[in-house]
Amino acid sequence: MSIRTSPPDPGGDSGRGGGALGGDSGRGGADTVVAAARRWLEDDPDAATRAELTAVLDADDHAALADRFGSHLTFGTAGLRGELGAGPNRMNRVVVQRAAAGLAAYLRSTGAAARGDRVVIGYDARHNSDVFAADTADVVQGAGLTALVLPRPLPTPVLAYAIRTLGCVAGVMVTASHNPPRDNGYKVYLSDGRQIVPPADAGISAEIAAVGPVRELPRDHGWTRVDESLVDRYVERAASLVDPHSPRGLRIAYTPMHGVGRQVFERVFAAAGFAPAAVVAEQADPDPDFPTVRFPNPEEPGALDLAIATAVDAGADLVVANDPDADRCAIAVPDTGGFRMLRGDDVGALLAAHILRREPRPDGVFAASIVSSTLLHRMADAAGVPYVDTLTGFKWLSRVPHLRYAYEEALGYCVDPAGVADKDGITAALLVCELAASLAAEGRGLTDLLDELAVEHGLHSTDQISVRVARIADSDAVLGRLLADPPAGIGGLAVESVEDLAAGDTGLPPTPGVRLRLAERTRVVVRPSGTEPKIKCYLEVVVPVPDGDVAAARATASGRLGALRSELGSLVRT
Repeated sequence: MSIRTSPPDPGGDSGRGGGALGGDSGRGGADTVVAAARRWLEDDPDAATRAELTAVLDADDHAALADRFGSHLTFGTAGLRGELGAGPNRMNRVVVQRAAAGLAAYLRSTGAAARGDRVVIGYDARHNSDVFAADTADVVQGAGLTALVLPRPLPTPVLAYAIRTLGCVAGVMVTASHNPPRDNGYKVYLSDGRQIVPPADAGISAEIAAVGPVRELPRDHGWTRVDESLVDRYVERAASLVDPHSPRGLRIAYTPMHGVGRQVFERVFAAAGFAPAAVVAEQADPDPDFPTVRFPNPEEPGALDLAIATAVDAGADLVVANDPDADRCAIAVPDTGGFRMLRGDDVGALLAAHILRREPRPDGVFAASIVSSTLLHRMADAAGVPYVDTLTGFKWLSRVPHLRYAYEEALGYCVDPAGVADKDGITAALLVCELAASLAAEGRGLTDLLDELAVEHGLHSTDQISVRVARIADSDAVLGRLLADPPAGIGGLAVESVEDLAAGDTGLPPTPGVRLRLAERTRVVVRPSGTEPKIKCYLEVVVPVPDGDVAAARATASGRLGALRSELGSLVRT
């Protein structure tokens, strides 16, 4: 299979690890990247990327060469992610084989693996995902480990489930999740079924840097294809999460967003006793070009339009959407004139409420990221359940000791940490639908429960804004300015405290960012994207509802959020 790419789109959260060469526009710099490109051609096993690079060389396009060879994708806690194409600053077979060799070397050097130990590899349906998975298996097997490849393109949660179920020392998922069509990625897990965190990322990166020409890597094609029984086991476990006697009277509209979630989703819901969902026909089958959406991300404006239209036509009670690798879940509920999508914080609170309805004293800890709503903390305290804040990302959330439930505002939910120590959009969807069906049997809906939570704990309303900067490094200047000269107030509310998240004084590992606590239980977190030249601001206002007038509280919250948005936009610009 050759690499197929779509025209670049200027927006989106692409998750890149490297940027273009900057500052060296002279002949010496051009000669350097030309030489690097010619060396690359000698080592590249793929005819398509060799042809692409040859055309760039023949065109004497030094800007394009600098973009490909002036930097490289950085291997970090998210593994690798970037645009498909030739060169070290792209996703391709050379980069993937080097990553596989580096991972194998790291596992052996740290004692995490012995000869013959297992590494399981999953992949989605993006361009070249199957090729990258096979290359990884060849290199891992050639390094003396045992490579297992999942039977077909499958959701990321199935790969996370497989690691511990199959007794593996590591797992690799070839996916770019909800990135644009031109991208692919490489996510690494260790034996605990959790994504890597420091110092493992630096250790693997160092081993990758030591890998020589990929044409000299030992390979072994004798790896094993895992059979379908693994998927059967995942389906059985997922379906067991719901009460077999709870109501199932719910009509669901579903979209896998052109990804790999549909078959597993349908099997899990059937095993749990739900009627078949009305699937968005235009988005039902995997398509790496994602033709019906600008970005295959349920959070993007317009991404759920087809799903909502399907729900209206089918008379559905609920819309469920997975992103292309099905590790995230979006929910839309009936609203005046159609449906509206719930925020990730809303779904996070609903899932917690559902767990507390079934388990008044859950055995374990609730957790959310520092940019998610504080409502979960209030709910946990009221129920006598331990609660923990973590840094953003399930690589941190999944590591909370004795975890029972975790979520992050970006549509990620972990409802079965003993089975899948990562976010899982399928099991999250299943529990939301069980909750919706149970509430419907009581004559209520999900929004009614959200209103009840607001009356009990205060209305927690959240929002997010993003501001682009010229360079990723410009984010540091913005954070430095906020710390050195913090505003006295924002949106008419006094700033009561300013925390430097990079200082490590919060009890969490240091991370770039600033947290501002304002009057009236208002919070703002400002942090760099980490993957794009963008600053993200996470806002939360909390409004009491003493008289039960949730509509009035929402109006107050909306006004406060609007005032915060208008001032923050200029405050964080460079």
